[in-house]
Amino acid sequence: MMRKILFTMLALAAVLPTLSQERFVGGDISLLPSYVENGAEYYDHQGQPIADPLAFFQQQGMNAMRVRLFVDPSQAPEQEKGEGVRQDLEYVKRLGKQIKDAGMKLMLDFHYSDSWADPGKQFTPQDWVALDDGQLAERVHDYTRDVLREMKAYGAEPDFIQTGNEISYGMMWGERGAAEENLLHCWPSSPEANWARFTRLLVQATKACREECPQAKIVLHVERVSTSQQKDNQDYAALKNFYSQMAAAQIDYDIIGLSYYPYFHGTMEELEGAIQYLEQAYPGKDIMLVEAGYCAHDAISGTFDYTYKYPVSDQGQGNFTRDLIAMLKRHERVTGLFWWFMEANEHGLDWNTERVTDAWYNASLFDNHTGRATSALSLLKDFLERGSTDIAQVETPQSQNKNNHWYTLDGKRLPSEPTAKGLYIHNGNKVMR
Repeated sequence: MMRKILFTMLALAAVLPTLSQERFVGGDISLLPSYVENGAEYYDHQGQPIADPLAFFQQQGMNAMRVRLFVDPSQAPEQEKGEGVRQDLEYVKRLGKQIKDAGMKLMLDFHYSDSWADPGKQFTPQDWVALDDGQLAERVHDYTRDVLREMKAYGAEPDFIQTGNEISYGMMWGERGAAEENLLHCWPSSPEANWARFTRLLVQATKACREECPQAKIVLHVERVSTSQQKDNQDYAALKNFYSQMAAAQIDYDIIGLSYYPYFHGTMEELEGAIQYLEQAYPGKDIMLVEAGYCAHDAISGTFDYTYKYPVSDQGQGNFTRDLIAMLKRHERVTGLFWWFMEANEHGLDWNTERVTDAWYNASLFDNHTGRATSALSLLKDFLERGSTDIAQVETPQSQNKNNHWYTLDGKRLPSEPTAKGLYIHNGNKVMR
């Protein structure tokens, strides 16, 4: 009997991990209410009007959506307001509830700024700039706590929480307009004091998340995924440094969040290299692509031209999406794919008076010229499909395959078919009940 148990355990060890993590697919739809309220005309692939874009997304197989939150977007520069910076707490509560009421998961993206936060700009909210580091850390905690409390009370409790947006170089560097040398960047070459300050802020942000939304998963979001376009990231040096700093500071998080735009980040192979490093170095963390995009029309200028492989067309965007999904599904720990600004659609709006942004965003999943959904929109759901490698078969002797008994993962035979949820062995296969 002991030999049988040992054999079963060895067979299981040879195939683990075998069961895929739950996957999530959708997009950042932070401007959807603005488009709908202004009367943008959305159409499906056949040209039929879409009355409710959110319901349409769900019909297309999406199960999660992302929404950004600014501290006080009324203080953003006018140019950035024209780029879509308007998501204050009241706006986000309403949209978040719509997402939850639709039966989807909600990812809340704290920008911890009055406007865009990304590797090139991480400015402290204007009302917080006079605080010293200790006071700022306390404010981050209390602000995060208060936001989450209001979201919960409104029926918009997030399932995933980003504590900062593209924070490869830290966040809340200081006041917008300050001299560059006075900003507290967290580059790989920055003083350790800058990193200590940054991680102190993160500790307070994640602490508030655990206190108010203990079931939510915390995401640390960076975008250092290119070795060719990001000169500080040779052999993923900047990426490695960031997560090493997080480990040293014992930052509490669940998911590694990444951005990938080919026109900024290069080839898909570079992204896969980053994923391979992360899954090996941090095997206990899930990985999500929380921002991704590629053009279907009107190319976006960037540092890398991928049109030799993916032309700027509906078909090119679709082929990019297929290949991206196929690559991501090769990696067991990759559990999320979110398209950025998928809802952008100025079709049917008066450009002089009703437009939502001051410029078209050309990597949307709708064609600004026609209002029609692009082919890629319907392809995203393929990320959720289970492949043949998601459940591995356990090789056992033929005599064992012929019986109808059920076993636990440690080889114990059960008296009957299990009713409790869990992972079991049946006829030589791992089976989830």
